[in-house]
Amino acid sequence: MGKDVIIACDFPSKERVFEFLDLFKEEKPYVKIGMELFYGAGPDIVREIKKRGHKIFLDLKLHDIPNTVKSAMRVLSSLDVDMCNLHAAGTVSMMEAAIEGLTRADGTRPLLIAVTQLTSTDQERMEKDLLIHEPLDKVVMHYAENAKQAGLDGVVCSPLEAKKVHDTCGKEFLTVTPGVRFAGGDVGDQVRITTPAKAKEIGSDYIVVGRPITAAEDPVAAYRRAVSEFVG
Repeated sequence: MGKDVIIACDFPSKERVFEFLDLFKEEKPYVKIGMELFYGAGPDIVREIKKRGHKIFLDLKLHDIPNTVKSAMRVLSSLDVDMCNLHAAGTVSMMEAAIEGLTRADGTRPLLIAVTQLTSTDQERMEKDLLIHEPLDKVVMHYAENAKQAGLDGVVCSPLEAKKVHDTCGKEFLTVTPGVRFAGGDVGDQVRITTPAKAKEIGSDYIVVGRPITAAEDPVAAYRRAVSEFVG
């Protein structure tokens, strides 16, 4: 599976996201639809963007009891997204139930990945807020191993952790990495970050880039720069 840049379309309305996507005359970027847009515009936004020819990563980060997640994933599988996710902290049994719900009658399903720890989390916050006192790196790898055991395709992790995830879980186990900023850019609210070029070097399979593209003076040029640096 080739590397790709996913644009985080974190817009409050479908008008704003279509205004943004209309800027792209030649490319059909892979897009991430998160909570803000999905909850604001509803499931139809997925269908409309899919109809335009874009691949979609539906980023809703499900985390609930196994049966609830299984039922929710059954609904999401009918939206024809290419990738969706959940929180690995929901346990192996929840992730196994998610796979079961996501798999269609013909055996096909979208890619399913697990969030390990958010890129806004650091060691101090994890210990103070979550009462997890193991090293952050060890926690991420444990969650990744649980996701693999449950049959998932990969994890969302910091690009700084991508190589170790591959070393731990194998090269085919996908790493989807937010926390990517251009050299010299604003880091925003994320603390475990790197550049597209460095993410490529480390071994990320997908990078998720939001504001450095969506808030750029020329979003198409910024997207092309990210593709150039990451995909080559």
